Amino acid sequence: MTQTRWWALDAARGLAVLAMVVFHLIWDLAHFGYAPANLPWTAHVKIFGHSIAFAFLFIAGVALVLAHRGGIRWPAFWRRFAIIAAAAALVTAGTYVAFPKAFVFFGILHCIALASLIAVPFLLAPWPVALAGGAFFLAGGEFLASPAFDADWLQWIGLSTSEPLTQDWRPLFPWAGPLLLGVAAAKLPLPVYRERAEAGGGPLLVNGKRGWLSFLGRHSLPIYLVHQPALFALFVGLAYLAPPAIDTTDFVASCEARCFDEGGEGKLCHDACECTAREAISSKALAGVKDEAERGRKLNEIAQRCVSKAGP
Repeated sequence: MTQTRWWALDAARGLAVLAMVVFHLIWDLAHFGYAPANLPWTAHVKIFGHSIAFAFLFIAGVALVLAHRGGIRWPAFWRRFAIIAAAAALVTAGTYVAFPKAFVFFGILHCIALASLIAVPFLLAPWPVALAGGAFFLAGGEFLASPAFDADWLQWIGLSTSEPLTQDWRPLFPWAGPLLLGVAAAKLPLPVYRERAEAGGGPLLVNGKRGWLSFLGRHSLPIYLVHQPALFALFVGLAYLAPPAIDTTDFVASCEARCFDEGGEGKLCHDACECTAREAISSKALAGVKDEAERGRKLNEIAQRCVSKAGP
Protein backbone atom coordinates (compact mmCIF):
# COMPACT_ATOMS: atom_id res chain seq x y z
CA MET A 1 0.00 0.00 0.00
CA THR A 2 1.01 3.63 -0.40
CA GLN A 3 1.92 5.83 2.55
CA THR A 4 -1.62 7.18 2.61
CA ARG A 5 -4.22 5.07 4.37
CA TRP A 6 -7.92 4.49 3.99
CA TRP A 7 -8.85 6.69 6.94
CA ALA A 8 -12.40 5.34 7.17
CA LEU A 9 -11.00 1.88 7.94
CA ASP A 10 -8.68 3.24 10.63
CA ALA A 11 -11.53 5.28 12.10
CA ALA A 12 -13.81 2.22 12.18
CA ARG A 13 -11.10 0.21 13.92
CA GLY A 14 -10.58 3.10 16.36
CA LEU A 15 -14.29 3.11 17.18
CA ALA A 16 -14.09 -0.64 17.81
CA VAL A 17 -11.12 -0.02 20.13
CA LEU A 18 -13.17 2.47 22.16
CA ALA A 19 -16.06 0.01 22.38
CA MET A 20 -13.64 -2.71 23.50
CA VAL A 21 -12.31 -0.51 26.32
CA VAL A 22 -15.88 0.22 27.45
CA PHE A 23 -16.71 -3.51 27.38
CA HIS A 24 -13.69 -4.41 29.51
CA LEU A 25 -14.49 -1.54 31.88
CA ILE A 26 -17.93 -3.09 32.41
CA TRP A 27 -16.28 -6.48 33.00
CA ASP A 28 -13.85 -5.02 35.55
CA LEU A 29 -16.59 -3.12 37.40
CA ALA A 30 -18.46 -6.41 37.87
CA HIS A 31 -15.33 -8.43 38.66
CA PHE A 32 -14.27 -6.10 41.46
CA GLY A 33 -17.74 -5.68 42.95
CA TYR A 34 -18.62 -2.17 41.75
CA ALA A 35 -21.45 -3.52 39.57
CA PRO A 36 -23.65 -6.63 39.72
CA ALA A 37 -21.51 -9.75 39.29
CA ASN A 38 -23.71 -11.10 36.48
CA LEU A 39 -23.62 -7.88 34.43
CA PRO A 40 -21.05 -9.10 31.83
CA TRP A 41 -23.25 -12.15 31.16
CA THR A 42 -26.51 -10.28 30.63
CA ALA A 43 -27.96 -10.45 27.13
CA HIS A 44 -27.28 -6.81 26.22
CA VAL A 45 -23.66 -6.82 27.35
CA LYS A 46 -22.98 -10.17 25.63
CA ILE A 47 -24.44 -8.81 22.37
CA PHE A 48 -22.27 -5.72 22.79
CA GLY A 49 -19.15 -7.89 23.20
CA HIS A 50 -20.03 -10.09 20.22
CA SER A 51 -20.61 -7.03 18.02
CA ILE A 52 -17.17 -5.67 18.93
CA ALA A 53 -15.52 -8.99 18.01
CA PHE A 54 -17.47 -9.10 14.75
CA ALA A 55 -16.31 -5.57 13.90
CA PHE A 56 -12.62 -6.33 14.55
CA LEU A 57 -12.70 -9.51 12.46
CA PHE A 58 -14.65 -7.88 9.61
CA ILE A 59 -12.19 -4.97 9.53
CA ALA A 60 -9.27 -7.42 9.54
CA GLY A 61 -10.73 -9.03 6.40
CA VAL A 62 -11.13 -5.69 4.66
CA ALA A 63 -7.56 -4.73 5.60
CA LEU A 64 -6.22 -7.97 4.11
CA VAL A 65 -7.75 -7.16 0.73
CA LEU A 66 -6.49 -3.57 0.76
CA ALA A 67 -2.99 -4.68 1.72
CA HIS A 68 -2.80 -7.31 -1.03
CA ARG A 69 -5.04 -5.93 -3.77
CA GLY A 70 -2.21 -6.01 -6.29
CA GLY A 71 -1.27 -9.59 -5.40
CA ILE A 72 -0.28 -11.23 -2.15
CA ARG A 73 2.80 -9.59 -0.70
CA TRP A 74 4.16 -12.56 1.20
CA PRO A 75 6.86 -10.82 3.31
CA ALA A 76 4.30 -8.30 4.60
CA PHE A 77 1.70 -11.04 5.12
CA TRP A 78 4.03 -13.23 7.22
CA ARG A 79 5.29 -10.24 9.18
CA ARG A 80 1.70 -9.31 10.11
CA PHE A 81 0.89 -12.93 10.92
CA ALA A 82 3.94 -13.25 13.19
CA ILE A 83 3.07 -10.05 15.09
CA ILE A 84 -0.53 -11.11 15.69
CA ALA A 85 0.47 -14.67 16.63
CA ALA A 86 3.07 -13.35 19.09
CA ALA A 87 0.49 -11.00 20.61
CA ALA A 88 -1.96 -13.90 20.93
CA ALA A 89 0.70 -15.97 22.73
CA LEU A 90 1.30 -13.03 25.08
CA VAL A 91 -2.41 -12.87 25.90
CA THR A 92 -2.43 -16.62 26.63
CA ALA A 93 0.59 -16.33 28.92
CA GLY A 94 -0.76 -13.27 30.75
CA THR A 95 -4.23 -14.68 31.32
CA TYR A 96 -2.76 -18.00 32.45
CA VAL A 97 -0.97 -16.16 35.24
CA ALA A 98 -4.08 -14.16 36.20
CA PHE A 99 -6.76 -16.82 35.57
CA PRO A 100 -5.09 -20.24 35.44
CA LYS A 101 -8.44 -22.05 35.36
CA ALA A 102 -9.97 -19.82 32.69
CA PHE A 103 -7.07 -18.48 30.61
CA VAL A 104 -7.49 -17.39 26.98
CA PHE A 105 -6.33 -20.25 24.76
CA PHE A 106 -8.14 -19.14 21.60
CA GLY A 107 -9.36 -15.56 21.76
CA ILE A 108 -9.86 -12.94 19.10
CA LEU A 109 -6.15 -12.50 18.27
CA HIS A 110 -5.72 -16.27 17.85
CA CYS A 111 -8.76 -16.26 15.56
CA ILE A 112 -7.53 -13.33 13.46
CA ALA A 113 -4.15 -15.04 12.97
CA LEU A 114 -5.54 -18.42 11.90
CA ALA A 115 -8.47 -16.99 9.93
CA SER A 116 -6.00 -14.84 7.99
CA LEU A 117 -4.30 -18.03 6.80
CA ILE A 118 -7.66 -19.47 5.81
CA ALA A 119 -8.44 -16.24 3.94
CA VAL A 120 -5.43 -16.48 1.59
CA PRO A 121 -7.16 -18.43 -1.21
CA PHE A 122 -10.21 -16.17 -0.87
CA LEU A 123 -8.01 -13.14 -1.57
CA LEU A 124 -7.42 -14.61 -5.02
CA ALA A 125 -11.05 -15.60 -5.65
CA PRO A 126 -14.07 -13.51 -6.71
CA TRP A 127 -16.07 -11.89 -3.94
CA PRO A 128 -19.01 -14.36 -4.06
CA VAL A 129 -16.60 -17.14 -3.09
CA ALA A 130 -15.47 -15.22 0.01
CA LEU A 131 -19.10 -14.46 0.82
CA ALA A 132 -19.95 -18.15 0.64
CA GLY A 133 -16.94 -18.98 2.83
CA GLY A 134 -18.03 -16.46 5.43
CA ALA A 135 -21.57 -17.84 5.46
CA PHE A 136 -20.19 -21.38 5.83
CA PHE A 137 -18.23 -20.51 8.97
CA LEU A 138 -21.06 -18.45 10.44
CA ALA A 139 -23.69 -21.15 10.03
CA GLY A 140 -21.56 -24.30 9.94
CA GLY A 141 -21.42 -24.73 13.67
CA GLU A 142 -25.18 -25.26 13.79
CA PHE A 143 -24.92 -28.27 11.47
CA LEU A 144 -21.44 -29.68 12.10
CA ALA A 145 -21.22 -29.58 15.90
CA SER A 146 -20.47 -33.01 17.36
CA PRO A 147 -19.27 -34.59 20.63
CA ALA A 148 -16.27 -35.75 18.58
CA PHE A 149 -14.96 -32.16 18.92
CA ASP A 150 -15.44 -31.95 22.70
CA ALA A 151 -11.81 -32.86 23.44
CA ASP A 152 -9.88 -29.95 24.95
CA TRP A 153 -7.35 -29.88 22.11
CA LEU A 154 -10.17 -29.46 19.53
CA GLN A 155 -12.10 -26.68 21.28
CA TRP A 156 -10.50 -23.98 19.11
CA ILE A 157 -12.39 -25.27 16.05
CA GLY A 158 -15.73 -24.30 17.58
CA LEU A 159 -17.66 -27.47 16.75
CA SER A 160 -17.86 -28.85 20.30
CA THR A 161 -21.19 -29.31 22.06
CA SER A 162 -20.18 -27.27 25.13
CA GLU A 163 -18.28 -24.06 25.80
CA PRO A 164 -14.96 -24.18 27.64
CA LEU A 165 -14.22 -22.06 30.71
CA THR A 166 -12.16 -19.18 29.34
CA GLN A 167 -12.07 -15.38 29.51
CA ASP A 168 -12.34 -14.96 25.72
CA TRP A 169 -13.36 -17.62 23.24
CA ARG A 170 -13.50 -16.88 19.50
CA PRO A 171 -13.22 -20.28 17.76
CA LEU A 172 -13.06 -20.62 13.98
CA PHE A 173 -16.74 -21.55 13.85
CA PRO A 174 -18.36 -19.04 13.68
CA TRP A 175 -15.72 -16.31 14.12
CA ALA A 176 -13.71 -16.86 10.93
CA GLY A 177 -16.95 -15.95 9.19
CA PRO A 178 -16.84 -12.18 9.86
CA LEU A 179 -13.26 -11.98 8.57
CA LEU A 180 -14.21 -13.68 5.29
CA LEU A 181 -17.25 -11.42 5.01
CA GLY A 182 -14.84 -8.48 5.32
CA VAL A 183 -12.80 -9.97 2.47
CA ALA A 184 -15.95 -10.27 0.36
CA ALA A 185 -17.05 -6.70 1.14
CA ALA A 186 -13.66 -5.24 0.22
CA LYS A 187 -13.68 -7.13 -3.10
CA LEU A 188 -17.11 -5.88 -4.15
CA PRO A 189 -17.01 -4.19 -7.57
CA LEU A 190 -17.19 -0.51 -6.62
CA PRO A 191 -15.31 1.08 -9.53
CA VAL A 192 -15.49 4.71 -8.38
CA TYR A 193 -14.00 4.03 -4.96
CA ARG A 194 -11.57 1.42 -6.31
CA GLU A 195 -10.19 3.93 -8.84
CA ARG A 196 -9.71 6.53 -6.13
CA ALA A 197 -7.99 4.01 -3.89
CA GLU A 198 -5.67 2.85 -6.63
CA ALA A 199 -4.87 6.47 -7.44
CA GLY A 200 -3.93 7.11 -3.82
CA GLY A 201 -6.30 10.02 -3.36
CA GLY A 202 -9.89 11.18 -3.32
CA PRO A 203 -12.13 11.96 -0.39
CA LEU A 204 -11.99 8.42 1.01
CA LEU A 205 -8.21 8.25 1.15
CA VAL A 206 -6.37 10.88 3.17
CA ASN A 207 -3.28 11.29 5.25
CA GLY A 208 -3.00 8.51 7.86
CA LYS A 209 -2.49 10.98 10.72
CA ARG A 210 -5.94 12.51 10.35
CA GLY A 211 -8.25 12.21 13.36
CA TRP A 212 -7.91 10.68 16.81
CA LEU A 213 -10.13 7.74 15.88
CA SER A 214 -7.74 6.95 13.05
CA PHE A 215 -4.84 7.21 15.50
CA LEU A 216 -6.52 4.67 17.79
CA GLY A 217 -7.17 2.43 14.81
CA ARG A 218 -3.56 2.49 13.66
CA HIS A 219 -2.41 1.51 17.16
CA SER A 220 -5.19 -0.94 17.97
CA LEU A 221 -2.91 -3.90 18.74
CA PRO A 222 -0.74 -2.25 21.43
CA ILE A 223 -3.86 -0.65 22.91
CA TYR A 224 -5.51 -4.07 23.01
CA LEU A 225 -2.53 -5.58 24.81
CA VAL A 226 -2.05 -2.78 27.33
CA HIS A 227 -5.48 -1.43 28.22
CA GLN A 228 -6.88 -4.37 30.21
CA PRO A 229 -3.78 -4.94 32.39
CA ALA A 230 -3.81 -1.18 33.05
CA LEU A 231 -7.51 -1.21 33.96
CA PHE A 232 -7.02 -4.30 36.12
CA ALA A 233 -4.15 -2.70 38.04
CA LEU A 234 -6.22 0.46 38.51
CA PHE A 235 -9.13 -1.52 39.97
CA VAL A 236 -6.84 -3.52 42.28
CA GLY A 237 -5.66 -0.23 43.76
CA LEU A 238 -9.18 1.19 43.86
CA ALA A 239 -10.50 -1.93 45.62
CA TYR A 240 -7.89 -1.46 48.32
CA LEU A 241 -8.32 2.31 48.75
CA ALA A 242 -12.10 2.48 48.29
CA PRO A 243 -13.71 -0.97 48.51
CA PRO A 244 -17.11 -1.23 46.86
CA ALA A 245 -20.15 -0.79 49.08
CA ILE A 246 -21.23 -4.19 50.35
CA ASP A 247 -24.71 -5.14 51.52
CA THR A 248 -24.00 -7.46 54.44
CA THR A 249 -27.64 -8.46 55.07
CA ASP A 250 -27.45 -11.75 53.18
CA PHE A 251 -24.03 -12.58 54.61
CA VAL A 252 -25.12 -11.97 58.20
CA ALA A 253 -28.30 -14.02 57.71
CA SER A 254 -26.42 -17.00 56.25
CA CYS A 255 -23.71 -16.68 58.90
CA GLU A 256 -26.30 -16.73 61.68
CA ALA A 257 -28.01 -19.78 60.16
CA ARG A 258 -24.71 -21.69 60.10
CA CYS A 259 -23.98 -20.60 63.66
CA PHE A 260 -27.41 -21.80 64.86
CA ASP A 261 -26.94 -25.14 63.09
CA GLU A 262 -23.68 -25.60 64.98
CA GLY A 263 -25.44 -25.02 68.31
CA GLY A 264 -24.61 -21.37 68.84
CA GLU A 265 -26.80 -19.05 70.92
CA GLY A 266 -28.91 -16.38 69.25
CA LYS A 267 -27.24 -13.19 70.55
CA LEU A 268 -23.74 -14.67 70.36
CA CYS A 269 -24.31 -15.74 66.73
CA HIS A 270 -25.77 -12.36 65.76
CA ASP A 271 -22.99 -10.34 67.39
CA ALA A 272 -20.23 -12.56 65.95
CA CYS A 273 -21.66 -12.41 62.42
CA GLU A 274 -22.19 -8.64 62.57
CA CYS A 275 -18.61 -8.31 63.84
CA THR A 276 -17.27 -10.52 61.02
CA ALA A 277 -19.00 -8.43 58.35
CA ARG A 278 -17.88 -5.15 59.95
CA GLU A 279 -14.26 -6.26 60.39
CA ALA A 280 -14.02 -7.69 56.86
CA ILE A 281 -15.03 -4.32 55.44
CA SER A 282 -13.03 -2.06 57.75
CA SER A 283 -9.83 -4.12 57.46
CA LYS A 284 -10.18 -4.45 53.66
CA ALA A 285 -9.25 -8.10 54.14
CA LEU A 286 -11.17 -9.16 51.03
CA ALA A 287 -9.90 -6.41 48.72
CA GLY A 288 -9.09 -7.98 45.36
CA VAL A 289 -9.82 -11.54 46.59
CA LYS A 290 -11.80 -13.49 43.98
CA ASP A 291 -10.83 -17.04 44.86
CA GLU A 292 -13.67 -18.52 46.94
CA ALA A 293 -11.36 -20.76 48.98
CA GLU A 294 -9.16 -17.81 49.95
CA ARG A 295 -12.25 -15.71 50.68
CA GLY A 296 -13.65 -18.41 52.97
CA ARG A 297 -10.33 -18.80 54.79
CA LYS A 298 -10.05 -15.08 55.51
CA LEU A 299 -13.67 -14.81 56.66
CA ASN A 300 -13.17 -17.78 58.96
CA GLU A 301 -10.12 -16.15 60.55
CA ILE A 302 -12.10 -12.95 61.15
CA ALA A 303 -15.06 -14.93 62.51
CA GLN A 304 -12.81 -16.76 65.00
CA ARG A 305 -11.51 -13.45 66.34
CA CYS A 306 -15.05 -12.10 66.60
CA VAL A 307 -16.26 -15.19 68.45
CA SER A 308 -13.40 -14.75 70.93
CA LYS A 309 -14.43 -11.13 71.52
CA ALA A 310 -18.10 -12.02 71.89
CA GLY A 311 -17.45 -14.96 74.24
CA PRO A 312 -17.68 -14.85 78.05
